[in-house]
Amino acid sequence: MTMALITYKEAVRQAMQEEMRRDENVFLLGEDVGVYGGAFGVSLGMLEEFGEERVRDTPISEGVIAGAAAGAAVTGLRPIAEIMFSDFITIAMDSLVNQAAKMRYMFGGKAKVPMVLRMPGGSGTGAAAQHSQSLEAWLVHVPGLKVVMPSTPYDVKGLLKTAIRDDNPVVFIETKTVYNKKGEVPEEDYVIPFGVADVKRVGRDVTVFATGVMVHRSLEAAEILAKEGIDVEVIDPRTLVPFDKETLVKSVIKTGKLIIVHEACKRGGFGGEVAAEVMESEAFDYLDAPIKRVAGKNIPIPYCMELEKSAVPQVDDIVNAVREIV
Repeated sequence: MTMALITYKEAVRQAMQEEMRRDENVFLLGEDVGVYGGAFGVSLGMLEEFGEERVRDTPISEGVIAGAAAGAAVTGLRPIAEIMFSDFITIAMDSLVNQAAKMRYMFGGKAKVPMVLRMPGGSGTGAAAQHSQSLEAWLVHVPGLKVVMPSTPYDVKGLLKTAIRDDNPVVFIETKTVYNKKGEVPEEDYVIPFGVADVKRVGRDVTVFATGVMVHRSLEAAEILAKEGIDVEVIDPRTLVPFDKETLVKSVIKTGKLIIVHEACKRGGFGGEVAAEVMESEAFDYLDAPIKRVAGKNIPIPYCMELEKSAVPQVDDIVNAVREIV
């Protein structure tokens, strides 16, 4: 394959463009996705290529965006709906949770709901408590939704193309602090299947399971720890639903230790579910230490950038957790 070095947000844009060229039923809707090119510049140039019928600016109403996407999907279209910040999913929950997630089941499988709800999540931009949350645990709890959380340009492009082609509602969480991170992405068409985790770094001493931007911080921590003779394995689930339990269990059996790292608040976070999955598996007998969670504090994200950093895990927090468990 021919590889190109592009940013995370360019990979998102390419995935949407390629799928819209491939299938005329695919269209994009959301606040400022057209003329403005998206709040983070992800959809720049798409209005010029596809026109107002397929790149649709909407009113400031997340309920309308999610409801219109669900309705369009049921009638045979393949909408990509953008929620400007993941925090605003609160306004769209009825359409997403009670309609989109349930329709295929309630119609005995005869109705398909091929919609993607894209939303940038997480902190790191000084956007304060109402624009910086990580709410993936809410969405994982809903039967009928698939939840995707890529961390690299390669993953985000391949998984978004898979999401657009899926016949079920997919919540696609983009970590906004990695929008400008670059990585190699194939120029040829490719997709990444759901439910397949990626071992970002192979190690023998401890397994670090991380999501979103925490994948990058965990890899940075692993390089620091390698100089101390501690070999860290870093696993990125890529999709939270479906969840690749097998890869995680295999890693924990090998290392005997598990640290779970996520940006969301520790209380009720996805890390608790991951820990339970391991405890209920054959990996339990191989654990040499209690499972550790390195997660956000149970507080709203502060506006001040220095306080914001203290509210979510940083590289040093991961390094210290590994030292403690090893």
